[in-house]
Amino acid sequence: MTNKFYSVKPILNKNLKQVYIETYGCQMNVSDSEVVLAVLQSNNYSLCKDINSASLIFINTCSIRENAEQRIWARLEYFRSLKKKKRELKVGILGCMAERLKEKLIDHGVVDIVAGPDSYRHLPKLIEGITKGEKQINTILSEEETYADISPIRMDKNGVSAYISIMRGCNNYCSYCVVPYVRGRERSRNPQSIIKEAKQLLENGYKEVTLLGQNVNSYSWNNSNQHITFAMLLEMVAQIAPSLRVRFSTSHPKDIDESVIKAIVKYPNICKHIHLPVQSGSNTVLKRMNRKYTIEEYLERVKLIKELIPECTLSTDIITGFSGESEQDHQETLSIMKEVGYYTAFMFQYSERPNTTAAKKYPDSVSEQDKNRRLNEIIELQHKLSKISNNEDLGKTFEVLIEGTSKRSKEELSGRTSQNKVCIFPAGEHKVGDYVNVKVTSCSLATLKGVAVN
Repeated sequence: MTNKFYSVKPILNKNLKQVYIETYGCQMNVSDSEVVLAVLQSNNYSLCKDINSASLIFINTCSIRENAEQRIWARLEYFRSLKKKKRELKVGILGCMAERLKEKLIDHGVVDIVAGPDSYRHLPKLIEGITKGEKQINTILSEEETYADISPIRMDKNGVSAYISIMRGCNNYCSYCVVPYVRGRERSRNPQSIIKEAKQLLENGYKEVTLLGQNVNSYSWNNSNQHITFAMLLEMVAQIAPSLRVRFSTSHPKDIDESVIKAIVKYPNICKHIHLPVQSGSNTVLKRMNRKYTIEEYLERVKLIKELIPECTLSTDIITGFSGESEQDHQETLSIMKEVGYYTAFMFQYSERPNTTAAKKYPDSVSEQDKNRRLNEIIELQHKLSKISNNEDLGKTFEVLIEGTSKRSKEELSGRTSQNKVCIFPAGEHKVGDYVNVKVTSCSLATLKGVAVN
């Protein structure tokens, strides 16, 4: 879970009102914030970089874990102090937390607008309502809304990589997860709108797009003439231009199939990296999680990926301490980590979310002490696996797409390989947005280091 504060130079027009947007959580929330900004900009608002200049603050929230929500509550207390200094300031909560908590947020006193993930088109009307002194809530979920006709206002800082949301919602109902309840059922965007958006990004100088969905592999578009699967969509985007890199996230292990893997093999510009959340190495735990696959099935998919794309890296999500997880279950998670050899992982303690199936059926029975120990063991193992993975790249040459300068030195550039590994090298004459072949000479847990070669 990450939080990002996006800001750009405000448009120099005194008639434009200033909005400040904070985005917490996953890539989907970043994409949603870009849709929100597009809606607001077409209604006389400009994004500002200084929160003290804003007349309107929006927080795009995440409800995946309890600590994510606690951070938002703490942030609201800070906004309370801002509102005391600036009475006309208005605050809105967007996204998953808005959908889940609704009236509780309004009753908090600081929040003026609560808007769920499917109500962003209505923000101008909601804003009009609060200017009349009336607090506003719209958390109606839609079975059709995809925002396909809205061109997002890009909030990334490098102008190189951009997200494209290809679908919304989720049908999987993993027992621990709130997403289907706060984002609704799955619905896929018209593929032509996705292709149009990708082409526009390429024309505007972007070199890489990431296709986003809670489960991209279940993307499905049907009309009277055709049925488009995710593998077909992936190929359509890859065919736009060989110079446009294509990534995707996230894949559900039960749905990724050979057609997707073969598309990656066929097109060099589809990146050789797959994020494949395993969550647990225990079939017993996976069954309680309602993940709908076994470890044996998961490993079959991993085997196929490694056979057809030997240079492909794999990353994953792991939840430790889920209800009823035994020490043996934990050891099985460590075992699958070793067997797959993930180059990186997102690792979390289980956090019970209200109204999920797990909260209703499975007591949060693992002690905090055991959760902490197990998570530390998982992190320690992943550090070793990351180091092994990076060591295997020593002496190899990779094509790197430059995204910016290194955090440590402006004399060095930073970019990512097709395998999604960060690579740092001396700048020379290269610039952001260039593709550069880099030979790896050293590495750390998190990065590759090298030199540009012809």
